[in-house]
Amino acid sequence: MTETILIAVLCLLAGAGIAALVVHLMRARADDTSDEARAEIADLARQHGDTAARLEAMIGMLGKGQSQLQHAVNERLDHVTHRVQQTMTDNTEKTIEQFQSVQERLAVIDVAQNSISELTKNAHKGMADLTTQVSALHGVLANKQTRGAFGQRQMEAILQDGLTKNQYELQYTLKSGKRPDCVVFLPDQRPLVIDAKFPLESITMFRECKTDDERKVAVQRVRQDVMKHVSDIAERYIVPGETQDTALMFVPSESVYADLHDSFSEVVEKAYRAQVMIVSPTLLMLAIQVIRQIQKDAQMREAADHIRTEVGHIMKDIKLLGDRVRKLQTHFGQTSEDLNNILISTGKIEKRAGNIEGLEFDGEDAPSNVIPTPIRKLEAGE
Repeated sequence: MTETILIAVLCLLAGAGIAALVVHLMRARADDTSDEARAEIADLARQHGDTAARLEAMIGMLGKGQSQLQHAVNERLDHVTHRVQQTMTDNTEKTIEQFQSVQERLAVIDVAQNSISELTKNAHKGMADLTTQVSALHGVLANKQTRGAFGQRQMEAILQDGLTKNQYELQYTLKSGKRPDCVVFLPDQRPLVIDAKFPLESITMFRECKTDDERKVAVQRVRQDVMKHVSDIAERYIVPGETQDTALMFVPSESVYADLHDSFSEVVEKAYRAQVMIVSPTLLMLAIQVIRQIQKDAQMREAADHIRTEVGHIMKDIKLLGDRVRKLQTHFGQTSEDLNNILISTGKIEKRAGNIEGLEFDGEDAPSNVIPTPIRKLEAGE
Protein backbone atom coordinates (compact mmCIF):
# COMPACT_ATOMS: atom_id res chain seq x y z
CA MET A 1 0.00 0.00 0.00
CA THR A 2 2.83 2.42 0.88
CA GLU A 3 4.68 1.70 -2.37
CA THR A 4 1.52 2.33 -4.40
CA ILE A 5 1.07 5.72 -2.75
CA LEU A 6 4.73 6.60 -3.48
CA ILE A 7 4.30 5.64 -7.16
CA ALA A 8 1.17 7.81 -7.41
CA VAL A 9 3.02 10.75 -5.83
CA LEU A 10 5.92 10.36 -8.27
CA CYS A 11 3.53 10.25 -11.22
CA LEU A 12 1.87 13.45 -10.00
CA LEU A 13 5.27 15.10 -9.62
CA ALA A 14 6.27 14.04 -13.14
CA GLY A 15 2.93 15.31 -14.55
CA ALA A 16 3.38 18.61 -12.77
CA GLY A 17 6.89 18.96 -14.24
CA ILE A 18 5.69 18.24 -17.71
CA ALA A 19 2.83 20.72 -17.30
CA ALA A 20 5.22 23.42 -16.06
CA LEU A 21 7.51 22.71 -19.01
CA VAL A 22 4.67 23.05 -21.50
CA VAL A 23 3.50 26.31 -19.95
CA HIS A 24 7.02 27.60 -19.95
CA LEU A 25 7.45 26.67 -23.63
CA MET A 26 4.21 28.35 -24.55
CA ARG A 27 5.28 31.53 -22.81
CA ALA A 28 8.68 31.37 -24.51
CA ARG A 29 7.07 31.05 -27.92
CA ALA A 30 4.75 33.91 -27.18
CA ASP A 31 7.27 36.29 -25.70
CA ASP A 32 10.63 35.48 -26.92
CA THR A 33 12.08 33.23 -29.58
CA SER A 34 15.65 34.16 -28.95
CA ASP A 35 18.56 31.80 -28.52
CA GLU A 36 18.39 32.20 -24.77
CA ALA A 37 14.84 30.93 -24.71
CA ARG A 38 15.76 27.98 -26.84
CA ALA A 39 18.68 27.22 -24.53
CA GLU A 40 16.41 27.34 -21.55
CA ILE A 41 13.92 25.13 -23.29
CA ALA A 42 16.70 22.67 -24.09
CA ASP A 43 17.86 22.77 -20.48
CA LEU A 44 14.33 22.16 -19.31
CA ALA A 45 14.01 19.30 -21.75
CA ARG A 46 17.26 17.84 -20.45
CA GLN A 47 16.08 18.24 -16.86
CA HIS A 48 12.79 16.66 -17.78
CA GLY A 49 14.65 13.71 -19.31
CA ASP A 50 16.79 13.31 -16.21
CA THR A 51 13.69 13.51 -14.07
CA ALA A 52 11.94 10.94 -16.21
CA ALA A 53 15.01 8.63 -16.00
CA ARG A 54 15.15 9.04 -12.26
CA LEU A 55 11.42 8.45 -12.09
CA GLU A 56 11.75 5.25 -14.08
CA ALA A 57 14.66 4.12 -11.87
CA MET A 58 12.64 4.87 -8.75
CA ILE A 59 9.62 3.10 -10.20
CA GLY A 60 11.85 0.04 -10.90
CA MET A 61 13.29 0.14 -7.41
CA LEU A 62 9.85 0.53 -5.95
CA GLY A 63 8.57 -2.43 -7.99
CA LYS A 64 11.51 -4.59 -6.85
CA GLY A 65 10.98 -3.54 -3.22
CA GLN A 66 7.28 -4.25 -3.54
CA SER A 67 8.07 -7.74 -4.91
CA GLN A 68 10.51 -8.45 -2.06
CA LEU A 69 8.04 -7.10 0.47
CA GLN A 70 5.31 -9.27 -0.98
CA HIS A 71 7.60 -12.32 -0.80
CA ALA A 72 8.57 -11.57 2.80
CA VAL A 73 4.95 -10.97 3.73
CA ASN A 74 3.94 -14.28 2.13
CA GLU A 75 6.71 -16.17 3.97
CA ARG A 76 5.75 -14.51 7.24
CA LEU A 77 2.12 -15.33 6.67
CA ASP A 78 3.02 -18.96 5.87
CA HIS A 79 5.12 -19.21 9.03
CA VAL A 80 2.41 -17.62 11.16
CA THR A 81 -0.21 -19.88 9.58
CA HIS A 82 1.96 -22.98 10.28
CA ARG A 83 2.49 -21.93 13.89
CA VAL A 84 -1.20 -21.24 14.33
CA GLN A 85 -2.05 -24.63 12.87
CA GLN A 86 0.58 -26.36 15.05
CA THR A 87 -0.68 -24.54 18.13
CA MET A 88 -4.24 -25.46 17.30
CA THR A 89 -3.19 -29.11 16.79
CA ASP A 90 -1.30 -29.19 20.11
CA ASN A 91 -4.17 -27.54 21.92
CA THR A 92 -6.57 -30.02 20.36
CA GLU A 93 -4.41 -32.98 21.43
CA LYS A 94 -4.05 -31.57 24.95
CA THR A 95 -7.77 -30.94 25.11
CA ILE A 96 -8.45 -34.53 24.01
CA GLU A 97 -5.97 -35.88 26.59
CA GLN A 98 -7.50 -33.74 29.33
CA PHE A 99 -10.94 -34.86 28.28
CA GLN A 100 -9.85 -38.51 28.40
CA SER A 101 -8.24 -37.90 31.80
CA VAL A 102 -11.43 -36.31 33.03
CA GLN A 103 -13.40 -39.28 31.73
CA GLU A 104 -11.04 -41.70 33.51
CA ARG A 105 -11.32 -39.71 36.74
CA LEU A 106 -15.08 -39.65 36.37
CA ALA A 107 -14.99 -43.44 35.94
CA VAL A 108 -12.86 -43.73 39.09
CA ILE A 109 -15.25 -41.44 40.90
CA ASP A 110 -18.14 -43.60 39.76
CA VAL A 111 -16.40 -46.72 41.04
CA ALA A 112 -15.57 -44.98 44.32
CA GLN A 113 -19.14 -43.77 44.61
CA ASN A 114 -20.40 -47.29 44.02
CA SER A 115 -17.92 -48.58 46.61
CA ILE A 116 -19.03 -45.90 49.05
CA SER A 117 -22.64 -46.82 48.43
CA GLU A 118 -21.81 -50.48 48.99
CA LEU A 119 -19.83 -49.64 52.12
CA THR A 120 -22.69 -47.50 53.34
CA LYS A 121 -25.08 -50.40 52.83
CA ASN A 122 -22.67 -52.76 54.58
CA ALA A 123 -22.19 -50.20 57.36
CA HIS A 124 -25.93 -49.93 57.85
CA LYS A 125 -26.16 -53.69 57.81
CA GLY A 126 -23.19 -53.94 60.18
CA MET A 127 -24.75 -51.36 62.49
CA ALA A 128 -27.95 -53.35 62.47
CA ASP A 129 -26.01 -56.55 63.19
CA LEU A 130 -24.01 -54.73 65.88
CA THR A 131 -27.20 -53.43 67.42
CA THR A 132 -28.56 -56.96 67.42
CA GLN A 133 -25.35 -58.31 68.96
CA VAL A 134 -25.29 -55.54 71.57
CA SER A 135 -28.89 -56.31 72.43
CA ALA A 136 -28.02 -60.00 72.67
CA LEU A 137 -24.96 -59.17 74.80
CA HIS A 138 -27.11 -56.99 77.03
CA GLY A 139 -29.51 -59.88 77.40
CA VAL A 140 -26.63 -62.18 78.28
CA LEU A 141 -25.14 -59.79 80.82
CA ALA A 142 -28.51 -59.07 82.40
CA ASN A 143 -28.73 -62.65 83.73
CA LYS A 144 -26.31 -63.66 86.48
CA GLN A 145 -25.92 -67.24 85.27
CA THR A 146 -25.31 -66.29 81.64
CA ARG A 147 -23.00 -63.50 82.81
CA GLY A 148 -20.96 -65.99 84.82
CA ALA A 149 -20.81 -68.37 81.84
CA PHE A 150 -19.62 -65.44 79.67
CA GLY A 151 -16.78 -64.70 82.10
CA GLN A 152 -15.79 -68.38 82.26
CA ARG A 153 -15.68 -68.67 78.46
CA GLN A 154 -13.53 -65.56 78.18
CA MET A 155 -11.18 -66.91 80.85
CA GLU A 156 -11.05 -70.29 79.09
CA ALA A 157 -10.17 -68.60 75.78
CA ILE A 158 -7.25 -66.75 77.44
CA LEU A 159 -5.99 -69.97 79.04
CA GLN A 160 -6.23 -71.90 75.78
CA ASP A 161 -4.15 -69.26 74.00
CA GLY A 162 -1.40 -69.26 76.63
CA LEU A 163 -1.17 -72.78 78.09
CA THR A 164 -1.39 -76.39 77.00
CA LYS A 165 -4.26 -78.62 78.12
CA ASN A 166 -2.18 -80.46 80.72
CA GLN A 167 -1.14 -77.18 82.38
CA TYR A 168 -4.61 -76.15 83.58
CA GLU A 169 -7.99 -77.71 84.36
CA LEU A 170 -11.51 -76.26 84.39
CA GLN A 171 -13.90 -77.03 87.25
CA TYR A 172 -11.11 -78.68 89.26
CA THR A 173 -12.30 -80.40 92.44
CA LEU A 174 -10.37 -79.68 95.63
CA LYS A 175 -10.13 -82.12 98.53
CA SER A 176 -12.82 -80.14 100.31
CA GLY A 177 -15.20 -80.74 97.41
CA LYS A 178 -15.13 -77.10 96.28
CA ARG A 179 -14.87 -76.55 92.55
CA PRO A 180 -13.31 -73.27 91.37
CA ASP A 181 -13.74 -72.14 87.78
CA CYS A 182 -10.15 -73.03 86.89
CA VAL A 183 -6.78 -74.00 88.35
CA VAL A 184 -3.34 -73.69 86.79
CA PHE A 185 -0.75 -76.29 87.77
CA LEU A 186 2.59 -74.86 88.93
CA PRO A 187 5.94 -76.70 89.29
CA ASP A 188 5.52 -77.23 93.06
CA GLN A 189 2.36 -79.30 92.37
CA ARG A 190 0.13 -76.76 94.15
CA PRO A 191 -2.48 -75.34 91.75
CA LEU A 192 -3.21 -71.64 91.37
CA VAL A 193 -6.95 -70.99 91.66
CA ILE A 194 -8.67 -68.58 89.21
CA ASP A 195 -12.33 -67.73 89.74
CA ALA A 196 -14.39 -65.44 87.48
CA LYS A 197 -16.64 -62.81 89.07
CA PHE A 198 -18.59 -60.07 87.28
CA PRO A 199 -20.13 -57.42 89.63
CA LEU A 200 -21.91 -55.71 86.73
CA GLU A 201 -25.16 -54.73 88.43
CA SER A 202 -23.57 -52.74 91.25
CA ILE A 203 -21.06 -51.11 88.87
CA THR A 204 -23.90 -50.13 86.51
CA MET A 205 -25.79 -48.62 89.43
CA PHE A 206 -22.65 -46.71 90.42
CA ARG A 207 -22.23 -45.37 86.87
CA GLU A 208 -25.86 -44.27 86.52
CA CYS A 209 -26.27 -42.55 89.89
CA LYS A 210 -27.17 -38.86 89.66
CA THR A 211 -27.49 -37.64 93.22
CA ASP A 212 -25.15 -37.87 96.18
CA ASP A 213 -27.52 -40.21 98.03
CA GLU A 214 -27.71 -42.56 95.08
CA ARG A 215 -23.93 -42.44 94.80
CA LYS A 216 -23.48 -43.38 98.46
CA VAL A 217 -25.85 -46.32 98.10
CA ALA A 218 -24.13 -47.48 94.88
CA VAL A 219 -20.63 -47.19 96.41
CA GLN A 220 -21.71 -49.21 99.45
CA ARG A 221 -23.23 -51.91 97.23
CA VAL A 222 -20.12 -52.17 95.05
CA ARG A 223 -17.95 -52.58 98.14
CA GLN A 224 -20.24 -55.24 99.57
CA ASP A 225 -20.45 -57.22 96.32
CA VAL A 226 -16.72 -57.14 95.60
CA MET A 227 -15.70 -57.98 99.18
CA LYS A 228 -18.27 -60.81 99.19
CA HIS A 229 -16.58 -62.31 96.10
CA VAL A 230 -13.13 -61.78 97.64
CA SER A 231 -14.16 -63.46 100.92
CA ASP A 232 -15.70 -66.43 99.11
CA ILE A 233 -12.53 -67.01 97.07
CA ALA A 234 -10.24 -66.63 100.09
CA GLU A 235 -12.28 -68.99 102.29
CA ARG A 236 -13.09 -71.65 99.71
CA TYR A 237 -10.14 -71.82 97.35
CA ILE A 238 -7.02 -70.85 99.35
CA VAL A 239 -6.14 -74.08 101.17
CA PRO A 240 -2.72 -74.17 102.88
CA GLY A 241 -0.61 -77.05 101.62
CA GLU A 242 -3.03 -77.87 98.79
CA THR A 243 -3.29 -74.68 96.73
CA GLN A 244 -1.12 -71.64 96.25
CA ASP A 245 -1.22 -68.97 98.92
CA THR A 246 -2.66 -66.52 96.39
CA ALA A 247 -5.77 -66.78 94.22
CA LEU A 248 -6.92 -64.70 91.23
CA MET A 249 -10.33 -63.06 90.89
CA PHE A 250 -10.95 -62.60 87.17
CA VAL A 251 -13.14 -59.62 86.18
CA PRO A 252 -13.98 -60.14 82.46
CA SER A 253 -14.27 -56.42 81.66
CA GLU A 254 -11.53 -53.83 81.36
CA SER A 255 -13.96 -50.97 82.10
CA VAL A 256 -15.28 -52.63 85.29
CA TYR A 257 -11.70 -53.32 86.40
CA ALA A 258 -10.78 -49.67 85.70
CA ASP A 259 -13.76 -48.44 87.75
CA LEU A 260 -12.73 -50.65 90.66
CA HIS A 261 -9.17 -49.36 90.63
CA ASP A 262 -10.12 -45.72 90.08
CA SER A 263 -13.01 -45.41 92.53
CA PHE A 264 -12.57 -48.33 94.94
CA SER A 265 -8.84 -48.56 95.58
CA GLU A 266 -9.45 -49.50 99.25
CA VAL A 267 -11.42 -52.56 98.11
CA VAL A 268 -8.53 -53.61 95.87
CA GLU A 269 -6.10 -53.18 98.78
CA LYS A 270 -8.30 -55.29 101.08
CA ALA A 271 -8.44 -57.99 98.43
CA TYR A 272 -4.64 -57.88 98.16
CA ARG A 273 -4.29 -58.29 101.92
CA ALA A 274 -6.65 -61.27 101.69
CA GLN A 275 -4.26 -62.86 99.13
CA VAL A 276 -6.82 -62.39 96.32
CA MET A 277 -5.57 -60.55 93.25
CA ILE A 278 -8.20 -58.83 91.09
CA VAL A 279 -7.19 -59.13 87.42
CA SER A 280 -8.67 -57.92 84.14
CA PRO A 281 -8.41 -59.84 80.83
CA THR A 282 -5.15 -58.03 80.00
CA LEU A 283 -3.61 -58.75 83.40
CA LEU A 284 -4.76 -62.36 83.23
CA MET A 285 -2.99 -62.75 79.88
CA LEU A 286 0.15 -61.24 81.42
CA ALA A 287 -0.12 -63.59 84.42
CA ILE A 288 -0.54 -66.58 82.09
CA GLN A 289 2.61 -65.56 80.21
CA VAL A 290 4.54 -65.38 83.49
CA ILE A 291 3.18 -68.78 84.57
CA ARG A 292 4.15 -70.30 81.25
CA GLN A 293 7.68 -68.94 81.63
CA ILE A 294 7.86 -70.37 85.18
CA GLN A 295 6.75 -73.78 83.91
CA LYS A 296 9.27 -73.60 81.10
CA ASP A 297 12.05 -72.74 83.58
CA ALA A 298 11.02 -75.70 85.76
CA GLN A 299 11.10 -78.00 82.74
CA MET A 300 14.54 -76.66 81.85
CA ARG A 301 15.76 -77.31 85.41
CA GLU A 302 14.41 -80.87 85.26
CA ALA A 303 16.05 -81.32 81.90
CA ALA A 304 19.30 -79.89 83.30
CA ASP A 305 19.24 -82.40 86.19
CA HIS A 306 18.59 -85.22 83.76
CA ILE A 307 21.41 -83.97 81.50
CA ARG A 308 23.75 -83.77 84.52
CA THR A 309 22.94 -87.39 85.43
CA GLU A 310 23.45 -88.58 81.89
CA VAL A 311 26.75 -86.68 81.67
CA GLY A 312 27.91 -88.51 84.82
CA HIS A 313 27.08 -91.85 83.21
CA ILE A 314 28.89 -90.76 80.06
CA MET A 315 32.00 -89.85 82.09
CA LYS A 316 31.99 -93.30 83.70
CA ASP A 317 31.65 -94.93 80.28
CA ILE A 318 34.51 -92.79 78.95
CA LYS A 319 36.76 -93.83 81.86
CA LEU A 320 35.96 -97.50 81.27
CA LEU A 321 36.63 -97.06 77.57
CA GLY A 322 40.02 -95.48 78.37
CA ASP A 323 41.01 -98.44 80.54
CA ARG A 324 40.05 -100.86 77.82
CA VAL A 325 41.94 -98.88 75.19
CA ARG A 326 45.07 -98.90 77.34
CA LYS A 327 44.80 -102.68 77.83
CA LEU A 328 44.37 -103.09 74.10
CA GLN A 329 47.43 -100.90 73.55
CA THR A 330 49.44 -103.21 75.85
CA HIS A 331 48.29 -106.26 73.87
CA PHE A 332 49.20 -104.53 70.64
CA GLY A 333 52.70 -103.73 72.02
CA GLN A 334 53.30 -107.39 73.02
CA THR A 335 52.05 -108.59 69.65
CA SER A 336 54.36 -106.16 67.86
CA GLU A 337 57.35 -107.40 69.87
CA ASP A 338 56.47 -111.05 69.09
CA LEU A 339 56.20 -110.21 65.40
CA ASN A 340 59.61 -108.55 65.45
CA ASN A 341 61.19 -111.65 67.08
CA ILE A 342 59.54 -113.90 64.50
CA LEU A 343 60.92 -111.75 61.69
CA ILE A 344 64.45 -111.95 63.20
CA SER A 345 64.26 -115.76 63.42
CA THR A 346 62.92 -115.94 59.86
CA GLY A 347 65.87 -113.87 58.63
CA LYS A 348 68.36 -116.14 60.33
CA ILE A 349 66.71 -119.23 58.90
CA GLU A 350 66.77 -117.72 55.42
CA LYS A 351 70.48 -116.89 55.84
CA ARG A 352 71.37 -120.44 56.93
CA ALA A 353 69.31 -121.90 54.12
CA GLY A 354 71.33 -119.78 51.71
CA ASN A 355 74.57 -121.08 53.14
CA ILE A 356 73.39 -124.64 52.76
CA GLU A 357 72.28 -124.01 49.21
CA GLY A 358 75.78 -122.77 48.34
CA LEU A 359 77.49 -126.14 49.32
CA GLU A 360 78.41 -128.79 46.57
CA PHE A 361 78.69 -132.42 47.64
CA ASP A 362 79.60 -134.34 44.28
CA GLY A 363 82.17 -133.93 41.58
CA GLU A 364 85.82 -133.24 41.40
CA ASP A 365 85.41 -129.60 41.78
CA ALA A 366 84.10 -129.98 45.30
CA PRO A 367 86.37 -128.03 47.60
CA SER A 368 88.31 -130.16 50.00
CA ASN A 369 89.03 -127.44 52.45
CA VAL A 370 85.41 -126.48 53.14
CA ILE A 371 84.56 -127.17 56.69
CA PRO A 372 80.87 -127.73 57.14
CA THR A 373 79.25 -125.26 59.47
CA PRO A 374 77.88 -126.97 62.52
CA ILE A 375 74.16 -126.66 62.93
CA ARG A 376 73.30 -124.74 66.06
CA LYS A 377 70.15 -125.33 67.97
CA LEU A 378 67.91 -122.30 67.97
CA GLU A 379 67.37 -120.67 71.25
CA ALA A 380 64.06 -119.60 72.46
CA GLY A 381 62.99 -116.35 70.94
CA GLU A 382 65.11 -116.75 67.76
